[in-house]
Amino acid sequence: MPATLVEAYDTLLLDLDGVVYLGRHAVQNAPEALAEARERGVRLAFVTNNASRTPGAIAEHLTGLGIPATPDDVVTSAQAAARLVAERFPAGSPVLVVGGMGLRGAVRAYGLRPVTTALDDPVAVVQGIWDGLSYGLLCEGALAVQAGAWFVAANGDTTMPTNRGVLPGNGSMSRVIATAAGVEPVVAGKPEPPLHRESIIRTGAERPLIVGDRLDTDIEGATRAGVDSLLVLTGVTGPLDLLTAPPEHRPAHVAADLSGLHEPPVRARRGSGGWECGGWTACCASGRLDLSGGGEPIDALRAACAAAWDEAGDGRVDEDAVKPVLATLGSLTR
Repeated sequence: MPATLVEAYDTLLLDLDGVVYLGRHAVQNAPEALAEARERGVRLAFVTNNASRTPGAIAEHLTGLGIPATPDDVVTSAQAAARLVAERFPAGSPVLVVGGMGLRGAVRAYGLRPVTTALDDPVAVVQGIWDGLSYGLLCEGALAVQAGAWFVAANGDTTMPTNRGVLPGNGSMSRVIATAAGVEPVVAGKPEPPLHRESIIRTGAERPLIVGDRLDTDIEGATRAGVDSLLVLTGVTGPLDLLTAPPEHRPAHVAADLSGLHEPPVRARRGSGGWECGGWTACCASGRLDLSGGGEPIDALRAACAAAWDEAGDGRVDEDAVKPVLATLGSLTR
């Protein structure tokens, strides 16, 4: 067994929002943890469902937070979406971009021609989140899809975390075109395979670890790809979400933040009294999750998850069964 978690992997495929930064601020311990991973020879790739910004802008943002990065270190859902279209249509084909510069730049980089109106007879409509998204542009996208253009959404995230709170994501905005045109989009971003494929192509990873804060995107994407995942508790997922997760949303590893990369890989083990981790023991009895012992709160969560998931099997445990332990785990939420 490796001395630290990160030593088992050659590449970290890192989500950004809620993992590395929240808005203009780095997540606690993230710059130091990523610098240490680089020193150990691990490749860092910043993989984001956010299609609004260019890789260059994201790399500049990261560098300003004390996390040196180049555009080649960034993989976006915009790039995955553009690759899907480029593999389907000839170079130079018009593509209606319902999004910002990140999406337009990706479409252009893959040899396609970005347009802004359905009158240009686009072969595809690609949509990504953008704070300048207008009703008029959504209408052009809907008209083009109604006319037969292939509809691709950069991602299906219904929300996105910021330092001000949770805001609507592209999954919410793409419903406008889908509802108006009666056509569901092909989704490029997590948890769908195209973004993971783009990440592997770009990095050449052989032993990747997907690191994220969302169960329905980062962790499910890792499950679908058959690779290990690390869930950090610095974003949208809290203990209740994790304890009640179905099989496809259960990460291989759990840590409070990215500093967990440099700690020994810890998993709960079944003992005589239940599932044990650190100084904690968790077990399910009579429809209730019980947790006893003492030590690090993250070990309490690991033990509780092992017990809850074992009880649930291929399903998910009832919220009422796990609520008694939430007070003990409260310090793990940000």
